[in-house]
Amino acid sequence: MRKIMHLVDWRNSLEKPMFYHCISRMVERRFALGGDVKEKLGLFVRAALVAVSFLCLLSGNASAELDKFKPMAVWPDDRGKHILASGGGIIKVDDTYFWFGQDFSQDNKPDLRYVSCYSSKDLLNWKFRNQVVKCADPVGLPNWVLERPKVYFNATTKKYVMYAHIDGNYAYANVAVFTSDTVDGDYKYLRDFRPLGKESRDIGQFVDDDGSAYLIFECRPTGGFYIAKLSEDYLDVEKEVCFVKAPLEGGSLVHYEGLYYQIASGLTGWAPNPNKYSTAKSLEGPWTEFKDIAPPETNTYGSQSTFMLKVVGSKKTSVIFMADVWRPDAQWDTRYLWMPLEIGDGKIRLPEPKEWTLDIKTGETVVIPR
Repeated sequence: MRKIMHLVDWRNSLEKPMFYHCISRMVERRFALGGDVKEKLGLFVRAALVAVSFLCLLSGNASAELDKFKPMAVWPDDRGKHILASGGGIIKVDDTYFWFGQDFSQDNKPDLRYVSCYSSKDLLNWKFRNQVVKCADPVGLPNWVLERPKVYFNATTKKYVMYAHIDGNYAYANVAVFTSDTVDGDYKYLRDFRPLGKESRDIGQFVDDDGSAYLIFECRPTGGFYIAKLSEDYLDVEKEVCFVKAPLEGGSLVHYEGLYYQIASGLTGWAPNPNKYSTAKSLEGPWTEFKDIAPPETNTYGSQSTFMLKVVGSKKTSVIFMADVWRPDAQWDTRYLWMPLEIGDGKIRLPEPKEWTLDIKTGETVVIPR
């Protein structure tokens, strides 16, 4: 409001601003207006200028609706701010998608760790909902991190359950569990533990078509990663489903046309590497040999996998590859590579990143040629 009043005062303080003067003179000469009409014209022009200024202020505080995905570009939310939800995952509640991820906002308190939540009807235009986690170190860890948050909805308990990798100097290697009564509410820390008694670093989530929920976690000492089923209330890991003997992390899973597909990345820290995929007829395996999802020299176009999202439409089922383009020296500027995968018959191919569109109702995607 102060900005608006300032603009009104500024316009009232000038006898004849240049653009006001030009408009007035042009109308006077064209229509040979008398003094009384000229005065009314002046009031009208001044009011119009204030209205335009007000609209400019409003547009400056909101983001215009997006019409296409732009991989690795700044991705504004409804406030016009770059989305901060890295290492994230997505759940769908009714007709709304909710995206959770690490929040690296520059004004965050340095001793807290944050998880953000955004909502969308079309997966392109996102509304900021809440920093659903604003957590102090619950354990007392050196250089502690809270990474790769994933949220599940438990239909029995009606609770939203979040799993995240919690660590200190990357030696603690546990999962932390948070719960909330609402999808975008404040999630409360419940506990942390080692699933199946194993070290756990990068985690992924998977909910099968029958509603069964699974945690994927990388275990450095065993040289691979686990697919583990969650307990009935989702607050614990119930049993090992499969151990995949491959030194990979950033695991993601999708069930598509009768096959399970998994994507994971190499163990290179922040640096990108060739992400790979494997398939199986059941979660228990056996899993096929891992193959590259993109030309290996591209290092997955500079990204690391975090999630595969299946969009079931009226005409097509599409699978979207979600990945982070890390910027470790400027984490608040981490970008995202989302692309529709070429998937089927036991094969996956990640196309070269280009602008693309998604019809959320039909499930159809179109990659726009350059």
